[in-house]
Amino acid sequence: PTKRTNCLSVSPDRSFMLLQKLKELLGRESITVSEAEHRALELACAALMFEVARADFSVETIEQDAVTSLLKEQFNLSADEVFTITEAAVEQADAATCLFEFTRTLNELASAEQKRDLLAMMWRVAMADDALSRYEEHVIRKVADLLYVPHGDLIAAKQSAM
Repeated sequence: PTKRTNCLSVSPDRSFMLLQKLKELLGRESITVSEAEHRALELACAALMFEVARADFSVETIEQDAVTSLLKEQFNLSADEVFTITEAAVEQADAATCLFEFTRTLNELASAEQKRDLLAMMWRVAMADDALSRYEEHVIRKVADLLYVPHGDLIAAKQSAM
């Protein structure tokens, strides 16, 4: 009779190497997931700012510039990254049927402080053309409600944007 070896037995050295490789792969995956979450957060913020900019049925150049500069400032992005994100944000905003698609992402990924910062950025975009329309204000208030931001924080964000 032939002697059978256990195919599942692994030497201690090989076991250590497998564990190291697994830790390396998992570590790399968690960085990738974190980067993906960060990009999703940036994209949702950009899309909501564009929703405010076009709420009054016209997107002024100054409003587009405000979105670009706020993204650079808030997320420390390069010009190329901002271009990529704004292009994707405009496409997603065009395809979106409601604001919930973006606020869901923010509720899953953003802290309360990040939500307040987004509202302040949205107010800045709305006021960039020196004319706050009731439609822009409605979008911002709706987003605040969907993000579960207290009314006091909404008003504080508006005041900080002035």
